[in-house]
Amino acid sequence: MVQPDSIRQYIEQGMPCELVQVMGDGQHFEAVIVSAEFAGKSRVQQHQIVYRALGDRMREEIHALSMKTFTPEQWAEANR
Repeated sequence: MVQPDSIRQYIEQGMPCELVQVMGDGQHFEAVIVSAEFAGKSRVQQHQIVYRALGDRMREEIHALSMKTFTPEQWAEANR
């Protein structure tokens, strides 16, 4: 069974991130990802970047991943 820490590590290894938080129960996961890579990209494009970082794990190991993606500036604004 996949653990939230494993997903966090996969994302961090696959793309530059300022922050990655993953919560979940082994079946369903929620992630908050902050990366400068998201700047100027649509939400769909941001999620595609994360899916690329996860690669085949999205099909084989991870069955449900809900994401909230932010640029560092958006994250700072959201956490004022």
